[in-house]
Amino acid sequence: MTDNSVFGHADFDPNDYANAVLAGESYPSQVGKLKSVRSSGLTPANEDISVAIGKLNVGIDDVEKQLKNVVTTHHEELLVQAAGVTELEGSLTSVRGGLNELDGTLDKLRLKIHAPYQSLQKHVNKLERLQQASEILRRTSRFVILTRRMEVQLAEMDKAEAAEKDNDGARKSDGATTIKPSVTSTSITSETEDDRERAIAKAALTIAELSALLDPTSEDSTVESDNAGSTSTSPISLTAINAIAAHLPYIDAARSRITADMESMVINGLATLNQSLLASSLQTAHNLRVLPHLVNNLVSDLSDAVEGRIRYAFDLSRIAKEVLPKEPNTQQQSSFYKSRVRTEPTNLTAPQWASALWNSLESLIEEMADCCLKVYTLEKVLRVKKDPVTHVLFLDEAMKVLENKPSAIFWAALGRSLEKQARDAAKSSSFLQQTLSTNYPKFLRLFHSFFAKIAVQTDTVYSQNQQSPETVLVLRALSNFESLYLSRSSNRLNEAVGQAFAGGSRAPPNMTDGINVARTVANELDSAKFDPLLVKNVAKYVVSSLDMFLSRLDGEVSKERAAVSLIGPAATPQQSLNGQLGSCLYHCGQRLARLDEEYAADVVAIINPSVQRLNWAFEKLAEPLIAAIRRELGAIIARLHRNDFGGSSDPMSGMMGGGPSPYMKDLVEKLNLVKSDILSLWNAPEASQQWVISMVKFVLKTFVLHASLAKPLSEMGKLQLTTDMTELEFALSAFMTDKNQAKRGANWEVVGEEYQALRAMRPLLFLENSLLASPKHTTGLPPLIVLHHILVRSPISLPHALHGWGEAEYVRWVNEHTEQESWSLVEGDLVHWEKITEAEGGDLAGAEENPSGVDPKKGHGFDKAIDAAICYQGLSTWPSSRSTVVSQATTALYLIARIISPSLASHKRCHKLRPSHMPALQEEFHTRAPRL
Repeated sequence: MTDNSVFGHADFDPNDYANAVLAGESYPSQVGKLKSVRSSGLTPANEDISVAIGKLNVGIDDVEKQLKNVVTTHHEELLVQAAGVTELEGSLTSVRGGLNELDGTLDKLRLKIHAPYQSLQKHVNKLERLQQASEILRRTSRFVILTRRMEVQLAEMDKAEAAEKDNDGARKSDGATTIKPSVTSTSITSETEDDRERAIAKAALTIAELSALLDPTSEDSTVESDNAGSTSTSPISLTAINAIAAHLPYIDAARSRITADMESMVINGLATLNQSLLASSLQTAHNLRVLPHLVNNLVSDLSDAVEGRIRYAFDLSRIAKEVLPKEPNTQQQSSFYKSRVRTEPTNLTAPQWASALWNSLESLIEEMADCCLKVYTLEKVLRVKKDPVTHVLFLDEAMKVLENKPSAIFWAALGRSLEKQARDAAKSSSFLQQTLSTNYPKFLRLFHSFFAKIAVQTDTVYSQNQQSPETVLVLRALSNFESLYLSRSSNRLNEAVGQAFAGGSRAPPNMTDGINVARTVANELDSAKFDPLLVKNVAKYVVSSLDMFLSRLDGEVSKERAAVSLIGPAATPQQSLNGQLGSCLYHCGQRLARLDEEYAADVVAIINPSVQRLNWAFEKLAEPLIAAIRRELGAIIARLHRNDFGGSSDPMSGMMGGGPSPYMKDLVEKLNLVKSDILSLWNAPEASQQWVISMVKFVLKTFVLHASLAKPLSEMGKLQLTTDMTELEFALSAFMTDKNQAKRGANWEVVGEEYQALRAMRPLLFLENSLLASPKHTTGLPPLIVLHHILVRSPISLPHALHGWGEAEYVRWVNEHTEQESWSLVEGDLVHWEKITEAEGGDLAGAEENPSGVDPKKGHGFDKAIDAAICYQGLSTWPSSRSTVVSQATTALYLIARIISPSLASHKRCHKLRPSHMPALQEEFHTRAPRL
C-alpha cells in the first residue's frame, strides 16, 4: 500500500505539487512548509512525468479500493445514516418556514416603529433647543439683575471712599481739637470703613456670581442651572450674546477694582495686625472664590520676604559697602588687595564690620518677628472665619491648596533659609564664621529676643522647661555655629585640664589646679546658662573633659607601699603626691557640687555622674591611707598588753615615777605624725574633719576594748591605766583641735558614745564594792566592757584566750560582729570554764568565794556579785528596742547567774531565763550578798 500521507496533509496544495513534478523538484519546495513529511520515494525527485502520473494513478486506484472496502464493510451503518438525513430534511423545512414568517413580522414591526421614532426625535431636538434658549434667557435675566446690583454696590463703594477721604481731610485740618470731637471723628471713621468693607464684600459676591454665569463650564454655573446635567450638549456661553458682551469691559474693570481693594485691605490688615480688617478682606476673597490662592500667595510672599531678608543680613558685600565709606582714608592700596578688602575686613576695620554685622542681624530679628506675627494673625483669622452657608472654616478651604498650616510652612521656610544662608556665608567668609561662632551666645540671645517678641501672640514657647518644636527647628539651623562654639568650649576645658598636668610628675595637680578646672567648667556652663539646649550640650562636653581629667589623674596616683607607710619621721614623697592629687580632686568636686543649686535638673543629671566619679576617686585615693592609719593605731594600742598591770599592789609605788606607758607615748607620737605630716598634706577641711572624728572614735573604742581585757589588773595597774587614759584624752583633744579651735579646745560632743565609754571606764576601775550596785556608776559603758571587767576580776579566762586568739585579733573580731554574737562568745567561754572545772573535780562554789587564792576578806566574790548587779541594773538604761532588751536581758541574766551562783545556774530553770525571772534572781542576789 502506498503512503498517501502527503496528500492528506492540511497544507497540501495541488498546484504546488504539480509544479514540483513538472520542474523535477522535490515536494515541498520550501523548507518547513510541510512539517511532518518524510523524504522517501513518495515525493518525486528528478523523475519523468510519466512515472509520476503512473504513481498517481496507482494511488488513485488504491484509494478507490479502500473506499469500496470501507463502504462494503459499513454499508448497513451508511444506510441508517442516509435514512436519518431524510428525516432531518423534513424538520429543517418546517424550521425554515417559521424563520421566514418571523422575518416578515419583524419587517412589519419595523415599519410601525420607525415613523414615530423619527417624529419623536425631531420633537426632542426641538425641546432641547427650547431648554437651551430658556437657560440662556434665565442666565441673561440674572446677569442683568446682577449687573444693576453691582452698579449700585460700586456706587456705595464710591460713596464710602468719598466719605473716608472727607474724614481724613477733616482730621488733618482739625488737628488741635479737643478729646471729645476726636472720639466722635474716630467712631465716624470706623463706621465709614465698616460700610466700605461690607460694600466691597457684597460687590465681590456679585462679581463671583457674574463670573459663574459667564463661564457655564464652571461648577457654580452647573449647580445653579436646572437640569443642566441631563443635556448632552455643552451650555452656550453668554459672551456670545452681543448685549451681554458689551458689559464685559465694565465687569472686568469692576473685578479689577474689587480685587485691588481686597488686596489693599489684606496688606493693611497684616501690616497693622488688624484682625477685623483682615477678616473682611478674607471674606471678600472667599466671595471672589480666590481665598485658597490668596492665602497661598500671602504665605509664599511672607516666606520669600524672610528668605530675602536673611540673605540680605548675611551679604558681606553689602556690609562692605556700608563700612567702606566710614573707613578713614588710608594710602592707596594696590589692585591686588582691593578684592580681599571688599570681602574680608582687616585688623583695623574688623570692629566696624562686626558692628555692622550685629546691626544687620538685629534688624533681621525685627523683620522675622514682624513676618511671623503676620502669619500667625492670618492663621488665627482663618481658624475663626467660616462660610456662612456651608459653615466650613476658611482654614480648611485654604488647606485644599496649601500642603500644611500657614505657620508650619513659614517655620519650615524660615529654618531652611536660615540654615542655607548661614552655611553658605560661613563657607565664603572666615570673618563671619569666626565672629558668629566666637560670639555664639550673643547670636543666640538675638533669637531668644525673637521668641520673646512672638510668644505673646503665638503659641511658641522657649523656656528652661519647655521648647516648642518650631523654636528647636530654627535653632537647629544654627547648628554649624553651635558646633564651632562647642568645639572652642571643649578646647578651653581641655586646656584647663592640660594646664593642671603641665608640670608632669615633678609638679602634680594641686588644690589650685582643681579650683581652676572647676572654675573653667563653671564659666563655660554660666556662658550657656541662658539657653536650655546649649547648656545641655556644653554639659556633655564638660562630662568628657572631667572624664579625661580623672583618667589622667588616676595615672598620676602613687600606689606604692610608701604611699601608706607611717614609719616617719615625716611624710613620704608618695604621700605628698597623693595628698596634692586628693586636694585637687576635693576642691574640684566641691566647687562642681554647688552647681546643683544653679542649674535645672536635666543639666544637673548630665553633670552629676562625673561629679560623683570625682568624689569616688577622692575617697578611693584616701581610703588606703586611712585604713593604714587605723591599722597602725590599732597595732600600737594592742601593745597595751605588753605592760604588766598586775604588779605591786602598793598604790604609791607607781605614782612617784608618773608618766604614761611606752605604748601610749608611741600612740601620741603617731597621732602627731598623722596630724602634722600626713593629714596636713590633704587640703580638704571637711573630709579631714570627718577622718579625724572617725579615727578618734576608732582609737577610743579600740582602747576601751583593750583596757577591759587587761589581766591581771592590780591597783597599780589601774593607776597606770588611768594615767594612760588621761594622756590619751589630751592627745586626742590635740588631734581634734585645729589652729582655729586652739582656744576653744576639742568638741567631744561629735565623738559621742566612745568618749563617754572612756570617761566611764576610769571610775569603774576604782569603785568601792558597796557602790558597784548603783546603776549610775556604769552609765556610758557597753555591757560587753562590763562583762570583760567581770571576767578580769574572776578566775575565768577571757574569750580570746579560750580560742587561742591574740587581743588584737579578738578586738577586730568584736568590731566586725554584732553585740549579740560577742555575748554568745563570752557565754561559750563560761560554759567551757564550767566543764573544765567539773572535769578537774574543782568546787565551783569555792572558786566563787575564794577565786585564785585571793583572800576572801577582800571580798572578791562580793566584787563579782556587785559587777553582776551593775550589769543587771545597767540593763534597764541601755538605749535599745524592746525586742533587743528582752534578748539582752536573757543573756545578761544567764551570765550573771553563772558568775554569782553556779548552783543557781545549774538549775534547769536558769537555762531559759526570761525578763520575768529578774525578781527571783534579784532576791537571790540580795540573799547571797551579805553572806558573800
